[in-house]
Formats: sequence, C-alpha cells, structure tokens
Amino acid sequence: MTTLREICTAFAPEYLERSPHLPTAHRKVLSAIQHCQNGHYGHSLSPCQDCGGHHRVQHACGNRHCPQCQQHTTPQWLPHHLNNQLPGPHFLRTLTVPEPLRSFIRSHHRLAYQALLQASATALTRLAKDERFIGTDLPGLTGILHTWGRQLQYHPHIHSIVPGGGLSRDRTTWCPSRAHCFVPVKALSPMSRALCKEEMRQAGLLEHINPQVWTIPWHGHSQANHHGHSALQDLAPYVCTVAIANHRLVRLTDRPVTCTYRKVGSARLRTAHLDGIELLRRFLQHGLPDGLQKVRHFGFRHASCALPLTTIRRLIVPAHPRDAPPPQRTPPKPLVAHCPTCGAPMRGVMRVWTSPRALVDTG
Repeated sequence: MTTLREICTAFAPEYLERSPHLPTAHRKVLSAIQHCQNGHYGHSLSPCQDCGGHHRVQHACGNRHCPQCQQHTTPQWLPHHLNNQLPGPHFLRTLTVPEPLRSFIRSHHRLAYQALLQASATALTRLAKDERFIGTDLPGLTGILHTWGRQLQYHPHIHSIVPGGGLSRDRTTWCPSRAHCFVPVKALSPMSRALCKEEMRQAGLLEHINPQVWTIPWHGHSQANHHGHSALQDLAPYVCTVAIANHRLVRLTDRPVTCTYRKVGSARLRTAHLDGIELLRRFLQHGLPDGLQKVRHFGFRHASCALPLTTIRRLIVPAHPRDAPPPQRTPPKPLVAHCPTCGAPMRGVMRVWTSPRALVDTG
C-alpha cells in the first residue's frame, strides 16, 4: 500500500511545473502533505513505560486535506455529537447540483459553497414553518459540504442531518414532524435552486451563468432514521474524510497509481489506474478555500441559540417518550502515540520544533 504523501513527493514537482498559476491554497496543501511526519514540523521525544525505549515521533502537518491527519477525526467527532443527540427521528438530506453548473462553482468556489449551504438551510426553514408540514418557527439542522464522487470527480452536494421537528414561536413547545417525512423533497429542491440563483444575482455573477442552467432540476433525496445515533453514524464519513484516503491507494508504479473504488449501488471493490498527475489534479480540485467551514449549524443547532440542548431535549420527551433517557456519556479517546517496539501507549515529554529556540518542555 502506498500513501498520498509518496504520490505528492513523486509528482508534485512536475505538477507545479505544468501548472505555474496554481492557486496558493493548492500549493499549501501539496507542501503540507509532502512534509507531514517527515521531521519538517519537528518531533516529540516519547519514552515507553513498558519496554523502556525512547522514540522520536514526527509531528504531523494538521492540514484538513491530509488523509494521514484526518484519519483520527472520526473517533473524536462522532462521540461528541452522539452525546448531544436529541430523541426522536432524524432525517438525512442530500442536495446535488446539476453538472452544467459545476464549472462555475469550481471557478467561484468560496461564494458558491457559502450560497449552497445557506440556500439549503433557508429552504428547509421556510418549508418547516408551513402549517401543512410542521408549523415550527425554529428547526435545527447541520449542513455538510461534500465535493467529490467515488472516482474523485467534481461533484458538489450538501448533506444535512435534521431532527424530526422544531420549536414553536414562544420556544416552549416541540412541534414534531411526520415519522417518515420532514418536508417534501419535491418542493425543497426548486426552492433551494431559486435561493441560490438570488445569491448569485446579489453578488453580480448571474450574467456569467448560462440561463439554461436554472431550468435543470436539482436532485434531492431524504432518508428517515428512527434514531439519531444511526443518522450520525451514517453522516460521520462525510464530515471526517478527505477526497481519497490512504487505504484506497493500492500501489504506485512508474507513472500510474492503482486505487480502489465502489460503484453506486454496488458493494464490490473495483480498481482504477490513474496517472499520478491526473490523480493530483482530481484531488486538488476538492481543496477548500482558507477559512471556509464545510460544516455549518443552523436554527437551534447554531451557537447563537439561547436555548441549550438540555432544555430542547426536555421539550421533545413528551413527543417521544421511548427515547427520553439521555445518551450515555462516552468521552472521545485521546490521541496518543504507540511504541513501535511493543505497541504500548507513550507519553510525550518534550517537543522539538525546527527552530532551535522552540524547545519546550511539556512534561
């Protein structure tokens, strides 16, 4: 098995030579992955209490596009959100942008990504206020931006997790949704498209988009989950992964890279052979702009909401008494280095950075 760091080391110089106008953000991603855990960012000196050996642990880059650094985020993210889950059904929604609009989104990714996340949340909030559906004044949802398909093709779409209901106008009553439907998907998709179009008009970019694009339907999908923990477990891979993980990279030969993938609707593992330059091109097109948060919270899930989740949980209990007991507190396991000799956990006693003045005792 090879790693993305090896591929970047082998092909990044040629890729940079072919792309002299590569965005600075993409150059930073290539540099971070190349120098991840190779001593560029310093190291920690860690003794093993079992075998008594002293080992040097290289520091990671911490870049959010690095598969080596992000492979540990799911065990940290999932327990935290499982502890804060609410009773009752949850809904997983997906909103997909049509193919003719994707080239524009890729050229104006910062504005377009923000517009997609905001339009998806606003459309759901407006429909949830309708008395025919829920009649809630304040629903809550978490939206996640996802930009890649199974073969690294550019495929921007929004995943959302929504608790089944919302708060009334006076914030004293829980308004439950239907068990198998939050709001109609057929109404949600065209409303999201219209809101996104309005965002482009306000930004002065509507004239740069072919008007025929806005006549193409946006694909929407909704899946009901009877419990929040199953919905969060389904959503976690979209939050905590990068475009391609190291376990999907099988081997690197002279030029082609062999990687694995699965077709939609099939569990069979397949292999694809991509040139190293092409793989880097597909990978870097999913890089996010600096400072852009791909996970957004809206409604009562937003940090500015005055009501804490414990109060909202108490309001939901009468509607879903079977789910009333709060979830068990399972704190995330801390990330520790393990001894390469015996496998026992090690405790770092000293960090050494590349600068000679950055010698810090952390014991």
